[in-house]
Amino acid sequence: MIRKHLRLLTPLALLGLLVGLADLSHGSVGEDEDYYMQGLLIREQYNQVQVLEKQNSFIPDGEEDPKEHSAKKTAKAKSDSSKKTDKTPADAKTVKSPNKKAEKTKKTAVKNPNSVSEGEQQYNPIKKECPPIGLESLKIDDFQLHASSTKRYGLGAHRGRLNIQAGLYEDDLYDGAWCAGRDDTLQWFEVDARRLTKFTGVITQGRTFILCKEKEIPVRNIFPEPVVSRYIRINPRSWFTRGSICMRVEILGCPMPDPNNYYHRRNEVITTDDLDFRHHSYKEMRQLMKVVNEMCPNITRIYNIGKSQSGLKLYAIEISDNPGEHEVGEPEFRYTAGLHGNEVLGRELLLLLMQFMCLEYLSGNQRIRHLVEETRIHLLPSVNPDGYEKAFEVGSELIGWSLGRWSNDGIDIHHNFPDLNAILWAVEAKKWAPRKMFNHHIAIPDWYQSTNASVALETRALIAWMEKMPFVLGGNLQGGELVVTFPYDRTRSQGVVREQTSTPDDHIFRWLAFSYASTHRLMTDANRRVCHTQDFAKEDGTINGASWHTAAGSMNDFSYLHTNCFELSMYVGCDKFPHESDLPEEWENNRESLLVFMEQVHRGIKGVVKDHQGRGIANAIISVEGINHDIRTAADGDYWRLLNPGEYRVTARAEGYSLLSKKCEVGYEMGATRCDFTIGRTNMSRIKEIMEKFKKQPIKLPMRQLAARGSRRRRLGT
Repeated sequence: MIRKHLRLLTPLALLGLLVGLADLSHGSVGEDEDYYMQGLLIREQYNQVQVLEKQNSFIPDGEEDPKEHSAKKTAKAKSDSSKKTDKTPADAKTVKSPNKKAEKTKKTAVKNPNSVSEGEQQYNPIKKECPPIGLESLKIDDFQLHASSTKRYGLGAHRGRLNIQAGLYEDDLYDGAWCAGRDDTLQWFEVDARRLTKFTGVITQGRTFILCKEKEIPVRNIFPEPVVSRYIRINPRSWFTRGSICMRVEILGCPMPDPNNYYHRRNEVITTDDLDFRHHSYKEMRQLMKVVNEMCPNITRIYNIGKSQSGLKLYAIEISDNPGEHEVGEPEFRYTAGLHGNEVLGRELLLLLMQFMCLEYLSGNQRIRHLVEETRIHLLPSVNPDGYEKAFEVGSELIGWSLGRWSNDGIDIHHNFPDLNAILWAVEAKKWAPRKMFNHHIAIPDWYQSTNASVALETRALIAWMEKMPFVLGGNLQGGELVVTFPYDRTRSQGVVREQTSTPDDHIFRWLAFSYASTHRLMTDANRRVCHTQDFAKEDGTINGASWHTAAGSMNDFSYLHTNCFELSMYVGCDKFPHESDLPEEWENNRESLLVFMEQVHRGIKGVVKDHQGRGIANAIISVEGINHDIRTAADGDYWRLLNPGEYRVTARAEGYSLLSKKCEVGYEMGATRCDFTIGRTNMSRIKEIMEKFKKQPIKLPMRQLAARGSRRRRLGT
């Protein structure tokens, strides 16, 4: 069934915008009555400013504004005095303006601030466009959204948020828009900003579809003049003849100065980190990485893991005390972001993390120094640069839900990995594991590696990178929700959309997920609502991937089954592409989580598997009793096994060597427990080695000959 939705409102004339001053009839019980008097005063001051601006703007042609004339005189006097007193150093460098015309205009511009309330407040130009007030990012909560009527609860006012997604089924409790209960021109959708706000525009969007491609392109409508109010009401005037009134909305607005506003004080987040809080194009990202590398050359290294479909390099930055080298006993960690090109927040968070770690290391932060010196960290900010460039070109408010999500050849990179789950589960059903097939390091099928397979270049580059580096723990940052998911991502029962499907390492995965979610500012907040349709997310902000939605061939499952690395997905924000002004707050939301999760790579046991000559043994298998999933040693024989606190019986074995078991205890303090193994060669392997050394082949007689020889010996003995 194709759902009908509100026509995308390109002309502003289709919208009736009823903006009303905050009055007592809208107030909630318990609010300070003085708030409304303050609102009236601020609004009056703002109106006075607009009158002054209009008066100053109307100057007859050929005449000069007296204020401007006096300003020029003052500027000239200052210039003359500066020439007499100031001396320019010979080695001083001057920066040329890229736009001489703009520079000239800037010099002659009139600086005539309008003062209100004793001349201390200044207002931005009236035509300046304001950022979103937060319907999509959930800064605006459900109690701030109202409507004249609703078709049903799942289509209530709380669902009228830009880019909100529908449920999996028709008539789902969580649907993809606000829909009015009646189709007439008396219907409205209202937002309570809870403080006086200068509204400059609205962004409208149609209702989402479930079973077909949605008409999701947002349309931005800028007001001819800003309007100051606490409430804004949207009154649809036109819709499809056979359709109904359904829409999703974002409001553009700047809060008016009001330090006494309770809601503003409660929700205000300020960062003290001096970082580059803005969205970066591909070239700007590369330049920023270069700047960080030049600031911290002793602990950073830039490299690329391959190219995108359009030829853009997939740049990564390594942070370690010995960049470019794998140190024996030091675990390797990775963060990736931007697998979906339109999920920009994770990308910018990694660029901020890169800057933060460099600056804090230089300033002597002991926590960061210990992390850098004991861990080899890899950050890959943009896995899908092609998709990101498409989203970046359009901008944060107008990309919709899917523009830039896929690679240039239309592939979802996160779900483009080989489905190793089905292979493992088929083997386990036949009870072949682990005798005929290992329960780890499952080989990639031949068909997947063929040139005709639908595999993105970015996916192939990721797989080669994952196989090359001995990663222990990893996280991929995504967007659109606030939750951490862990394997398995695919349901074990065929045809089932949602089903709890746990790995043998479910306990440690749950801890890893909780370590990120519990230190996030919002994920475990009991009062927050879910972003879209995730009513089944746990209160601790974590969820098994398969119980959310089944996904064959995910990066998380592949990493767990093909390599040693435990991979999780962090959905770091409701808004996939937040406005630039929201980046400082999003950084504060995620900064501690990013650091804490990295530190979990030092949880469990670690060690080296050697022979009696002290040489490390590569590809030795490390098994933990009671956990049906093994790992392998790296090229130098070192290994890391993530485990929760407890006592474990651990076994090390390798081809041609005798196995060895010992008890290893994991404590509650941070830091992996050392658990080394020294194993010797088996007798058979030593015989083979000696015979190969002297170019003699072992004697292999047929079973019949061996049986005949045995019977002959018995007869002679009798």
